[in-house]
This record gives sequence, structure tokens and C-alpha cells, in this order.
Amino acid sequence: MRLCAARLFQAELMASQLNTNVPVRAQPAKNATAEKLVVAASELMIERSSIEVSLSDIAQKSGVNAALVKYHFGNKDGLLLSLLERDAATEVSQLEYLISQPISPTAKLRLHIGGIIRAYHQFPYMNRLIHYLLHESSAEAADEVSKFFVAPLLEFHRRLLAEGVKAGEFRKIDPVLFYTSLIGACDHLFFGRHAMSRATGVGPVTDDVCREYIKHMEALICGGMLNKNEKGVVAAG
Repeated sequence: MRLCAARLFQAELMASQLNTNVPVRAQPAKNATAEKLVVAASELMIERSSIEVSLSDIAQKSGVNAALVKYHFGNKDGLLLSLLERDAATEVSQLEYLISQPISPTAKLRLHIGGIIRAYHQFPYMNRLIHYLLHESSAEAADEVSKFFVAPLLEFHRRLLAEGVKAGEFRKIDPVLFYTSLIGACDHLFFGRHAMSRATGVGPVTDDVCREYIKHMEALICGGMLNKNEKGVVAAG
């Protein structure tokens, strides 16, 4: 037990020292005008807590003629796809960085939970945009979203869960169910909070709320996934 505790302490120490803000290879902008349109769309969605933004609003905020959306992106859905691809590039490269670190699967899991929640805090429109492009846009857009976001995230979950099972830290978990649980919980904190605010009077998602939610989700997910010995080690830590 002391050996397990020592190993966990060492892993957590290494995890705390990881630079989780490592430089990432973001998708290059087509040009300055296209980048202005993408940034304006992102900012409007955050301000309004909705992906329902018009081309005229995007054009006004960016200071770019709305006709240039067609020139650079083909149509509005093309612009939204480029926005999601920009955001996904950052997250996917961070997944590759995390899975390669010489720390325990449990430490990686906890870092991943925090990273995903912080990503939704930064881009609260992300999951709604994914759903829109997967189910309400073109088949081509759906294929692109699956390729650059959903598939890499599911593959990361498969690798992390398999690593945890092999190390004896996790019980066997279906990666699709894990993905659904984690991503759904992240999305509801931001999307469902508007409905909750009307019913319970809760406020906006502040940095403090984000930190508390990370702690809550770590306890909830780790409590259901870790083997008994690992639960005891985490609790002791």
C-alpha cells in the first residue's frame, strides 16, 4: 500500500510539473480576412451562448464583407467547420502530448478530465457545433467532424482505458460509454446551465465554478472507474 501511495505521489508530482500549455500546431488560417471571420464567429457564440449567429452579425463584428464568407469558406457551414477544426486542432495535439507522458494512467485520466472541462469553458459552443455539423449540415461536413475531432478523441479514450486496465488501475470500461459520459457532462455544464439558472437561480460558469466542476467530475469518474486498491490510494493522496 505504501509502495502504491509512493508511486501515485510521484506520478501526481510529475503531472503537476507537466506543461499542459505546450505549443500546438493550430490549423493555419487561409489569410487574415478568413481568420477575422472565424474569430468573430467564435466570439459571438461565446457572448450569446448560442451557435445561432447570422452572417451579417459575423461580418459586422469582424469588419469584413459578408460576401467574403462564400469566397473563403463556400458558405456559413464551411465557416463553422473551419472554426471547429481550429479549436479541435489544439485539443487533439494536447491529447497526443498527454498520452505520451511517463505518468500513471490515473494521473493521465485526471489531467484529461480537467483539460476537457477547461476546453469547454474556453469554447462553450463546441459540443453544440459538433452536433449541428454532424446531424444538420451536409454529409461532407459530418465526415470531416468525425475525422478531425470525434475519431481522435475516441481513439485517445480507447488507448487510455486500455493502458489503465493493463496497469491494473481501471476496471474494464466501454470507450464509447466513457466518451458519452465525459463529453455529455462537460457540455451540460455550459449548455444546460441556462435552463438550470431559470429553475434554481445558479449563476454563470466562472473560473471558480470550472475548478469545482473539475474536482466533482474527477471524484465521480475515478470513483466509478478505479479498482479498489487505486481508489484507496487516490483517497489517501
